Amino acid sequence: MLQGYVHPDFGKVADMLTHQIPRNRPGGAALTVYHKGQCVVDIWGGTRNRDGDAWRSDTLALSFSTTKGVASTLLHILVDQGLLHYDDPVSKHWPEFGQKSKQPITVRQLMCHEAGLYHIREMIDDAEQMLDWNFMVGALERAKPIHTPGATNGYHALTYGWLVGELIQRVTGKSFAQVLQEKLASPLELDGLYVGLPDSQVRRRAELVNSIGHGDPRFQAERHLQKMLLRAVTQGLKIANIDLDKTISALVPKGALYMDFNHQDFSSACIPAANGMFTARSLAKLYAVLANGGELDGVRILSRQAVNHIMQIQNRTMGDVIPVPMHWRLGYHRVVALGVATGHSFGHFGFGGSGAWADPVRNLSAAMTLNSGVGTPFGDARIVQITGAIVRCAEQRYHITDAEDVRGIGPFFPRERRTTYGTARKLVAGVLPRRRTSDVSMA
Repeated sequence: MLQGYVHPDFGKVADMLTHQIPRNRPGGAALTVYHKGQCVVDIWGGTRNRDGDAWRSDTLALSFSTTKGVASTLLHILVDQGLLHYDDPVSKHWPEFGQKSKQPITVRQLMCHEAGLYHIREMIDDAEQMLDWNFMVGALERAKPIHTPGATNGYHALTYGWLVGELIQRVTGKSFAQVLQEKLASPLELDGLYVGLPDSQVRRRAELVNSIGHGDPRFQAERHLQKMLLRAVTQGLKIANIDLDKTISALVPKGALYMDFNHQDFSSACIPAANGMFTARSLAKLYAVLANGGELDGVRILSRQAVNHIMQIQNRTMGDVIPVPMHWRLGYHRVVALGVATGHSFGHFGFGGSGAWADPVRNLSAAMTLNSGVGTPFGDARIVQITGAIVRCAEQRYHITDAEDVRGIGPFFPRERRTTYGTARKLVAGVLPRRRTSDVSMA
């Protein structure tokens, strides 16, 4: 049974979430949607642990790679404030980074996964070393790029967090957690946005019900299933002639299969690529700001020019690590949905099914957090299905009620004219500047 609020226009979204939440076994989820600056869905249901405790309004869930979108937004704010520039060499702000042929690597190349520093399996001896920020920073300083920076892209599945996070710390002189609180959580009044969970918030945490523990006999079947899935994926990639070594190098540090993601040591560490503890409400509101041109409810965290820049696609080729073109923006990837156009949407999804995204054309954003499932590094079928349902509901109510509300487009929209997404996209694309053929900007 779901709790929370749903605008009647988005009732089908709630129906879909109801069917996605596990029945007769542990697992829960939360979903929040913003449309045109208004929260139209804020619902949750299921259980937050194996003991059957109900998912609550303030439940925090481990969101894996969805964390990268939050870290990226934080860095964009600092660029917008003039503390650094996208085409700066990283070593300008982080001198020790310039070792081993890394001097030319730019901030832009870090953010669109072109730095060639994804090979974490060769950088560390055990996954538990990821809990030590200083150790990981040192490992990255000593690492040599696996390819010429800028020549191709390869998903920095784990290293992205320390690369962007240390850069944030260098230009601010503050910890990543402190900057996150000052630049995002406090101004937007977010109720759950943590990378490194404080002890005071542990009570709110959901447990991963599919997590693999250290030798706990209850998890032996799950460990066996995960190994079988890994073998199946491995075989599929070999058949497709994909270089599996690069995929494993980026995604599977030694000892990862035995790491307990429910342990407090993991949740309290700061891993800005992989261990954000979020509410769906906080994520959706953050992305609502991006969908609305950098401002929401009178609070501006980014200029419109900054949002224009970060939504531009930086590369379109299939990467070395993920055999799918991700259409990397600066820290965000493409959004995939069933049966709807999402070419101008961007966000970040995570292992286990979480995800958050923004659509500036529709002024639409959404986020889902959950504690059951495995899937791919970029979520699973649930986030794809629910994204399609959200967009279809928004399409049904898509009105541009006042031309003056659409900054930069002009007074040729009659009041109360009903228009489709496709029409709006063409009108916007025909008036506003674009960096690349299939991207859209906002004035």
